[in-house]
Amino acid sequence: MRAADIVAKASDVLRKYPLCDSCLGRLFGMRGYSLVNAERGRALKTLLLMEAYDAVRSEWDEELLHVLAASGFEPARLTLEKLKIAPPARRPCYLCRGLMEKVKELAEMCVEAGEEYEYETFQVGCMMPRELMRREEDLWTAYGLEASESLKSELTREVGKLVQELTGKRYSPKKPDLLFILDLEEWRVNASARPLFIYGRYRKLVRGLPQSPWPYPPDSRVLYATSIEELITEPMIEATRARDAKLHAAGREDLDVRTLGNGRPFIAELKDPKVRNLDLRTLERMINEEAGGLIEVEGLRYVDGKLVPRLKAFAEIAKKTYVARVRFGRPIRDDELRMLEREMTNAVVRQRTPLRVLGRRPDKVRRKVVYELKAERLSEWEARLIITCQGGLYVKELIHGDEGRTQPSVASLLNTSVEVVELDVTWIEEPPFIAELASS
Repeated sequence: MRAADIVAKASDVLRKYPLCDSCLGRLFGMRGYSLVNAERGRALKTLLLMEAYDAVRSEWDEELLHVLAASGFEPARLTLEKLKIAPPARRPCYLCRGLMEKVKELAEMCVEAGEEYEYETFQVGCMMPRELMRREEDLWTAYGLEASESLKSELTREVGKLVQELTGKRYSPKKPDLLFILDLEEWRVNASARPLFIYGRYRKLVRGLPQSPWPYPPDSRVLYATSIEELITEPMIEATRARDAKLHAAGREDLDVRTLGNGRPFIAELKDPKVRNLDLRTLERMINEEAGGLIEVEGLRYVDGKLVPRLKAFAEIAKKTYVARVRFGRPIRDDELRMLEREMTNAVVRQRTPLRVLGRRPDKVRRKVVYELKAERLSEWEARLIITCQGGLYVKELIHGDEGRTQPSVASLLNTSVEVVELDVTWIEEPPFIAELASS
């Protein structure tokens, strides 16, 4: 489109719709470089004024002068006054309804909304009234405008530039610390912070403590009115002044199972945190002190939220070591324990979904690996089993057989019933992507 065609199209639009400088310029927003839309619009109105008024020939286009003056173009109003013609009252912009004149007010509202947040980068979003969006799209279609920019795009950009100037913070469309949402219908600004993700490992030091808040009716197996998630995340919520938190753990242990040794990997997600920069060692101490010996955490560090699904996926294959104290249905000889060690070393186990979780999990067969089993006699009737296996294997069922749903099992190999008296997790493999972070 040639410059003359752009001016002609601007004239056609203005003769029907009053537009402010920004909205007129935005119709041709993809034309030119290093220009703001208000400059484009004012330049077009200036050219139209030059076309509407010729002082040399004393000729003027009164209709076009009225159109320009009604759009808020001051030189056109002054020209009409010079010609002793009463200028028209300014009409509100058809597209933005005056929004582009309130950029400073919106920016100041953003600054105020962000005062309680700690942030270095931000982004501005917008909830546009449907009517304004429909008007804009209809006008583009009616006049065949293919190089336009949307009101939403310009408004958020211009507000963002001013917020950056007022605060010294950096506008960043990629992973901003803080997001401002302009709610134009309610005329307010909502601020929300990008979640914080903190990796660590926890040790569960007692039995009867659930991993998540207990949502079921009272159960005699639940010995504490709290959970691992609450013990870890509540001090984090307090320290970050977050709205809420979620614990993403690499697997879970049963209520009656402890997690000792190097602990279970987890990532805590802090939602809408107002404080982002924490002394994680101090936070670690705070969690451990407030937990009162129920759990311990260590190795806290900031990570990217994209590691959450990777952590959960890794839990299904990670190597884990368990120590179980078991009681047999008959006296067991030493040679039987040695046979058990041989048969369960590098064994592939076919495990159908255990009966105890069948109502919550789909009924299917999983193949998991037992890398090593060591048996230490405690008496004729009892032994300590040290089992290193693949993540996702139900170890209790590996031991007692689950009525034949797990094959092979300790019970099937010894041809006797086996009761799990106590079970602990003593080692869980470190996710390789976390080890890479530690070495970088």
